[in-house]
Amino acid sequence: MNSVKLIGRLAQDPEVRYTKTGKAVASFTVAVSRSFGAPGQEQRESTDFIPIVAWGNLAEMCGNNLAKGHRVFVEGRLQVRSYETTDGQKRRVTEIVANFVAQSMESDKGMGSGTAVSTNASKPVDFGQFGRDVIDEEIPF
Repeated sequence: MNSVKLIGRLAQDPEVRYTKTGKAVASFTVAVSRSFGAPGQEQRESTDFIPIVAWGNLAEMCGNNLAKGHRVFVEGRLQVRSYETTDGQKRRVTEIVANFVAQSMESDKGMGSGTAVSTNASKPVDFGQFGRDVIDEEIPF
């Protein structure tokens, strides 16, 4: 299973570009804090900067709604890819390909409402597929 979930802050504004076929792609970095140290001793903090890539409508949403410093939740998959630069050097990139991004609208006083977008644009679910409705009077206890 290849599934990644991160909560962190944007280290820079998203950069949105378009492929030759017109598909949007956004790139940004999320700063994620982590603690480390021996058990029972003082924990030290470190920050990892994780590159994120989003495609299509999700990329456009990121470009329009996210900015440096925003706290976000990112869900996606880990991808390792290789490419060759124009001067012939081989490069290897490890990044998260996002399929869901949610922005927290928190303040110093606590969490507020937020926005969320997924690449899985689905139709409304017909809950009738899960069986018939049960009326309280029908419950046998």
